[in-house]
Formats: sequence, C-alpha cells, structure tokens
Amino acid sequence: MAVYNLTADAETFTCNVFLVTGEETTLIDAGTVPGVVDAIEERVEDLDRVVLTHQHGDHVEQLDAVLKAFDPDCYAYADHPRRTHELADGDTVRIGDETCEAIYTPGHADDHLAFVSESTIYSGDVVVHDDGAFDDGSFGRTDMTGQSREELIESVRRILDRLPEDVEDMYAGHGGEFHGDVRTVIERALERAERREPKYPDG
Repeated sequence: MAVYNLTADAETFTCNVFLVTGEETTLIDAGTVPGVVDAIEERVEDLDRVVLTHQHGDHVEQLDAVLKAFDPDCYAYADHPRRTHELADGDTVRIGDETCEAIYTPGHADDHLAFVSESTIYSGDVVVHDDGAFDDGSFGRTDMTGQSREELIESVRRILDRLPEDVEDMYAGHGGEFHGDVRTVIERALERAERREPKYPDG
C-alpha cells in the first residue's frame, strides 16, 4: 500500500488529495486542481472508490471529473447526487489495504468524517498537523456560518477516544502529512481549540 498526495505541488488553493493504492485503490477527497484525473492515471489504471471527508468546495470541485473518468463508488456522509454508499458514524470502509472506521466529526462541517485504521488516520479538516496557524497540532476553522468550535472540540475528543494506540500516520486535508506520535499531535490540537481564541486573529 502507498499513499500519494496528488496536490502537494498545487499552485492554487485546494485540499490535499490522497490516492491510496492497494487492495481497494481509494481517493480521499477530490480537490480543485483540474489535473487530478491525470495525476491518478499516472499512478493507477483503475480507481475503486472515492471517500469524502466532507463536501466543502475545496474538497469536491473535481469530484464529477474523477467519477466520469473512473466510475468508482462514492462514499460520503451527507447526500450527494453521485453518492453510491452512505457512511455513518461507526461504519467501516476499506481504504487501500486497511479497514478504516468512519468517525463523525462535525464542527468544521456538518457532514465531516475522519477515517481511522490500526495505523492511519485520514483526518480531513477537523485536525491537522500544520496549517499556517499552528505547527505540530492544529484544528479546522470554525469562524464561518454553520461552523461550531464547541462541536469541533467534541469531535476531536471523539477521535482521541477511538484512536488505536499504534496510529503513526496522519493524512489531513491541509498542511503536511505526519508520521510519529499522532496522539500527541491531536492532543495538542485539542488544547489549542479549547482556548476558544480565534484561529486566525488577524484574519
């Protein structure tokens, strides 16, 4: 199994788009970069599924293009015209060679899911390693309409409650990937979120 960030070198705003190869070749989110289909084709011939962390525009703008090119299954929490499989809290989904549990994690988005296996977390935007606001433990923004810092805090706590001991790989919707003591990074993000201070005070 390998994990590729297809948008790592993007010059326009997008989310991280992760292609996970293996038994079930999976795309985590679709991003905004028009070349994402080409980037997938450079690495694999077929795509089994797309799994959405949430449906903010920077995560789904290229979804239709990906679905048209590969006709994969589409997994999501919230309704979507192209969704083929609904995911709820506690459901499992195969990503690459791993079985991941879906954890419902609202706050940044009402339909947000994180995906956790015995070794890996795909955390979307609820918690990230670095994002320009904080390094080594940050959290999704909650200052826009429909977002909630209180819900996000509960979501991060939920992740920590259900995070296996041996998780060492963290792939978030923004910022860099992280390999190491994932629990400590998430705990640090929780501490920062609990201060209730603006994430971007000068924004």
